[in-house]
Amino acid sequence: MSTDHIAALRRWQDSGAIWRVLSRRGDSVTVGLFECTGGQEVDRFTSTEPALLRFLGDRASSED
Repeated sequence: MSTDHIAALRRWQDSGAIWRVLSRRGDSVTVGLFECTGGQEVDRFTSTEPALLRFLGDRASSED
């Protein structure tokens, strides 16, 4: 089963929460999902999806 990480990040951001790029390595990215305050990390995922990499671009977080 495939996860639509772009849709998940949009929902996360639309709900007022924050996502942050934790690491980038070649064609892989790890993204952390944080509480609305930006404090505690709730979840994280790593992906090599080209569409996700394009969506993230050079941004470091949803606050960019």
